[in-house]
Amino acid sequence: MSNTVNDSSIRKLKLLFTVVDRPKGEFYLDVISQFDVNCQMVMGGLGTATSELVDLLGLNIHKAVILSVVREDMVDSIINCLEDKFATIRNGKGIAFAVPLSSVIGVNLYQFLSDNRMGRGE
Repeated sequence: MSNTVNDSSIRKLKLLFTVVDRPKGEFYLDVISQFDVNCQMVMGGLGTATSELVDLLGLNIHKAVILSVVREDMVDSIINCLEDKFATIRNGKGIAFAVPLSSVIGVNLYQFLSDNRMGRGE
């Protein structure tokens, strides 16, 4: 019975922003989804470097901006994993940060976003 109470406890949510080169967007979307993230969205972004700087440094100004709703207790693990990928994947550099979500309307929506659905795994 205590497992049921712990599984249905309220967990705070955060919105994770991940910005990577556009060709790597799908890869990082898959990396983040391994952490039981149920809601993600990818948008195109454009870097702010001048065309001279882009040409000089060979930068890719076309970015993928990934928005992910994650449980607060998973943020450190996800960001650590992303930092590892940023450091080891060829042309895989990026940035990631999380901001708190202050409210969510509806129990079912909260349970979906927090991957905390009743009866899961039973």
